[in-house]
Amino acid sequence: MISYLSRCTIFNRVANFCRNLLIREGKINRELQAASERPVTVSDRSSQEECVTLQSNHQNTCQPSSSVNAQEKGEQENPHSDLPITVISREQHNISRRDISENALKVLYRLNKSGFDAYLVGGGVRDLLLGTKPKDFDIATNATPEQVRKLFRNCRLVGRRFRLAHIMFGPEVIEVATFRGPHEQTDADNEKNQSQQAQSGMLLRDNTFGSIEEDAMRRDFTINSLYYGINDFSLRDYVGGLNDLETGIIRLIGDPETRYREDPVRMLRAIRFASKLNMTISEDTAEPISRLAFLLSHIPAARLFEESLKLLQTGQGYITYKLLREYHLFQPLFPLVERYFTEDNNSPMEHMLNQVLRNTDYRLQHDKRVNPAFLFAAMLWYPLVEHAEKLSQESGLTYYDSFALAMNDILDEQCQSIAIPKRLTTIMRDIWQLQLRLPRRHGKRANKLMEHPKFRAAYDLLELRANVENRNELKDLSHWWGEFQQVNASQQRCMISELGNDVVRRRTRTRRYYKPKLGRDSR
Repeated sequence: MISYLSRCTIFNRVANFCRNLLIREGKINRELQAASERPVTVSDRSSQEECVTLQSNHQNTCQPSSSVNAQEKGEQENPHSDLPITVISREQHNISRRDISENALKVLYRLNKSGFDAYLVGGGVRDLLLGTKPKDFDIATNATPEQVRKLFRNCRLVGRRFRLAHIMFGPEVIEVATFRGPHEQTDADNEKNQSQQAQSGMLLRDNTFGSIEEDAMRRDFTINSLYYGINDFSLRDYVGGLNDLETGIIRLIGDPETRYREDPVRMLRAIRFASKLNMTISEDTAEPISRLAFLLSHIPAARLFEESLKLLQTGQGYITYKLLREYHLFQPLFPLVERYFTEDNNSPMEHMLNQVLRNTDYRLQHDKRVNPAFLFAAMLWYPLVEHAEKLSQESGLTYYDSFALAMNDILDEQCQSIAIPKRLTTIMRDIWQLQLRLPRRHGKRANKLMEHPKFRAAYDLLELRANVENRNELKDLSHWWGEFQQVNASQQRCMISELGNDVVRRRTRTRRYYKPKLGRDSR
């Protein structure tokens, strides 16, 4: 019995060894076939190192003649681009695995171990090359979303327009996308591998899968189309992204107008990358933006809200705001605010925007917290005040009631272009309403106002208004509240008593008269 079990154990070990050997051989064969079919341009040193690596891993099957053939094929041009494909070896770039998320490495290794091609791609590669810490890591692979889900228990598939796999590692999410292919109209029955396009040119669905070369051409900008392979630590450039990254150029892949019509948000992304990376938008990429700015009206308001946060609350909000106005992209996002712009940029609204965006950038650059509700409250303050005064004059309501109605109207109109969630609009309402209560400081009102959770945000808006409008009463009110927050309780009582007897009277209510009810006996 013991000898029988030992023979079974030996047999299982031999079977596992043969299986692993076959998997390794098949993977090497695929790498050799890909290396021979794909045109790759490398330096003499990198080509020799690659040949030596293949020789050691494949039992010296790489001969000098095949090396010459590979080099000749490497000089061919990509059929999907006018630029040659470039492979940069590990010694020629600064990307290190130490700077890559451990969870992203887990995903890359597991995909490769399962026989799939997997590459780090997008903004993560771009930021690593620039020497900055990436915000997140995206992965591109030839595995379908369903195959990715089978490999990872912590995976969920998201997106209908673009089918993606999100692999959850606690708070960190690694996004895995399948290589995209050319979008074409396909049969309606093939729902999971379908591409649909509206008459305006916008892609409604793009789940057509392809090769890595086709995926490189389907990406938006050249600087985001760089692929880092974990198997050989090389960097692949299919569209000249390395050159644009070195020269500081934001360039769209393909025909700019066609790509903007496919996804109008790419116009906002071009502005964001130009301000974030301190780069220049190429002429052919920038030319159609002003003409096609109206296409942003076709984008869901919820998606534009997320894009607005990336534009204005990432530390370069002021520069981004200037570029948005230059390319006429600010009006589709904030139509209520754009109405107050002047030719000489000297209106109170423009001064308010300049100041609040500079303050937001300063706080973000010094690792301080910011709340988008305050930014939106400051941006929409003057449209709110004007609409409240108009309602008060036309309807005969008190200003307080008109102000409450105006808040609803302004938020409803703004949310048609940018869907500000309720958790933020509630804070915005508190900040706005406190502007009417801050002048009322007598008695216990001042201390009660300071206990309000949004008092500090309301005071910051009051201070902004005082600096922008240059009115003496606003300056005095802002100075009083600033000093009131710094002194102790006894000094606060003295400051309140010094306000004098000019107490703000309460709004009188008209007394209602009710008819006496008739009893049973009086009927």
